[in-house]
Amino acid sequence: MPLESTARSPLVSQVIAQLRTQITGGEWPVGARIPPEPELAARLGVGRNTLREAVKALSHAGLLDCRQGSGTYVLAASELSSAVARRVADAEHRDVIEVRRAFEVEAARLAARRRTAEDITRLDAALAAREEAWRSGDAELFIQADSDLHSVVVDCAHNPVLADLYADFGSALRASLEHVVGHALTPDVYVDHTRLVEAIRAGDAEAAAMEAQAFLTE
Repeated sequence: MPLESTARSPLVSQVIAQLRTQITGGEWPVGARIPPEPELAARLGVGRNTLREAVKALSHAGLLDCRQGSGTYVLAASELSSAVARRVADAEHRDVIEVRRAFEVEAARLAARRRTAEDITRLDAALAAREEAWRSGDAELFIQADSDLHSVVVDCAHNPVLADLYADFGSALRASLEHVVGHALTPDVYVDHTRLVEAIRAGDAEAAAMEAQAFLTE
């Protein structure tokens, strides 16, 4: 639907809001290339100059990345996740671990208290995927599977604010895991997460918190 300019909401601001909604809503996931300028301008019913201004603003906000000769790509799902990624980029590994601990220990505790039967099914599937990824010997695949399991635990806490903040911390979490795991899977970096899942299944909040705390060390 074409966007019309009003005195209270300039056209560029409307286009920025529209694009931001499509990004944060997941229509264009992180890493995806947004439609070419002519196509997107026609879709929004605006001129190409207006679209360029909006894209430039979102690039400055850290949501989009304009690559000469390649296109424009989604860099982050929200301004907050972009800001978090920038802040964590130069952070000490110890500091990142401490932030993870603040999120994940409480998430594990809440997950044990609030988990549902559907949550347990998701946890079991995520744990199985993590184990399979480890057996594959593919470090990148394992890091993703491990990250996915931690995200499921946070989801099981059923606290939408915590889940949103943790999602914004996602790139930092992955960087933390890459720091620990490196480029090759060796026995010394493997940490069994079975007891964490079992504690959540059993509804043992303190045991779940202790398990989460145990592997979040420097």
